[in-house]
Amino acid sequence: MLFIILISTVCFLVFLHVLFNCHEKARLVRSIPGPDNIFLIGNALEFLATPVEIFGLTRKAANKWKIIYRFWAFNLAAVNVFTPEHVEKIISTTKFNSKSILYSFMRPWLQDGLLLSDGAKWQQRRKILTPTFHFNILQRFCVIIEENSRRMVEMLNNSAGEKVDVVPLMSEFTLNSICETAMGTRFSEEMADKGESYKAAIHSIGKGLVQRVTRIMLFSDLIFNLSAFGREQIKSIQIVQNFTKKVIKDRKANIEQYGAENLDDMDNNEYNMNNKRKRTAMLDLLIQAQKVNLIDDQGIQEEVDTFMFEGHDTTACGLMYCLMLLANHKDIQDKIFEELFTIFGNSDISASYDDLSKMRYLECCIKESLRLYPPVPFISRQLTESTDLGGYKIPSDVFCHIHIYDLHRREELFPDPLKFDPDRFLPENCIGRHPYAYIPFSAGPRNCIGQKFAMMEMKSAISAILRRFEIYPVTRPWDLRIAADLVLRSTEPIYVIFEKRNTLSSK
Repeated sequence: MLFIILISTVCFLVFLHVLFNCHEKARLVRSIPGPDNIFLIGNALEFLATPVEIFGLTRKAANKWKIIYRFWAFNLAAVNVFTPEHVEKIISTTKFNSKSILYSFMRPWLQDGLLLSDGAKWQQRRKILTPTFHFNILQRFCVIIEENSRRMVEMLNNSAGEKVDVVPLMSEFTLNSICETAMGTRFSEEMADKGESYKAAIHSIGKGLVQRVTRIMLFSDLIFNLSAFGREQIKSIQIVQNFTKKVIKDRKANIEQYGAENLDDMDNNEYNMNNKRKRTAMLDLLIQAQKVNLIDDQGIQEEVDTFMFEGHDTTACGLMYCLMLLANHKDIQDKIFEELFTIFGNSDISASYDDLSKMRYLECCIKESLRLYPPVPFISRQLTESTDLGGYKIPSDVFCHIHIYDLHRREELFPDPLKFDPDRFLPENCIGRHPYAYIPFSAGPRNCIGQKFAMMEMKSAISAILRRFEIYPVTRPWDLRIAADLVLRSTEPIYVIFEKRNTLSSK
């Protein structure tokens, strides 16, 4: 009996070996450099680690293999690229527009929103949503964001001279901003309380997704949903979607009472800019599209979930790392203040859209911060047909992970890559740079639809802070412990000290 069991086990293992390894796809993938494989399971054990260790593992792999490397687990394979030439080949056209299977794990939450959808649905949704970020509407949004920046500064006045964790501070600012602009819903006290639960639930979802992505046994919906991670995710998604349903319900009620074009017109004078009160929210466009049967209630929910996440969490990450870097580089901070003084003088007026466009050095600083700490450190596509990368033939049905974090730290693209040097983004220093060397908002047809909005929001927040405070470091770049997550998240608070400026003068 024991002999039969032994023979059966050997036969089963041989069968799995043939199934996983004895075909053209496996041969091609194994020809790509990468970590040593273990019989049958490939590199699966390497990912049974903490999120911080997983983030470090991918950095070490990039440093070792420089151009391209692969991971292999059972019958799944992924190639990892981080050169501008390879990145361009994958994301510059619609040929490889489909997201990899990793994104499917977000589907219970974001479903067929713009981040996850493909084909005709993606094209239609993108067409509906693009007008939200038109120049004229961004000008209108600027007034609301500036008001939120002022509120944030008033809060900081109460903490002057103390160390402040900028992570929750920036998260609250960006969540308020995306709700009041793209969603057309101002936070009530009730909504503010729900917002805290929403942010905590987003973090919980991210942690669960990392566990699922790195443990192949959790790829199964059945197994994952029965696990502790799956049960927690179901609760978190319910919290998130209850919040976004409330946002949708409130906006529809507001439109019913005041019309689609007016944002809470009862007290709109405080947001008045050049007597232009009209402000088209993204949610308004979705509601209008529903009236002509271009989208249904489910579709609206999908896009609101997508934009609430992408519009607040990623921008908050960009802001908190930028503030940390500026606190650690007083000379650069002072140059920004000189630029701001040139624009505003001693005035304490809010910045207009035109004022923000004049903040060219601040924009260089933000871009350099996004180079060092891209809020989305990697993206992943499904190769729907074979292609050549780095002299290797990559078969179809392989994942292609594009590591933006490592791309941005290539020394041949950015000399002394760990140095915070905003001058890299002065116009004269950008001449000749590969167009896919710097992609904090992705690039190609599936680039971030809201990147101009995000830059405007970051300029507004940082300029409002630096006009009124000098900031000093507590957290240093080498203190950061970054974990694999939906966004580039630090496991520890990021502290900055805000000291009130004695004068608005540059002298």
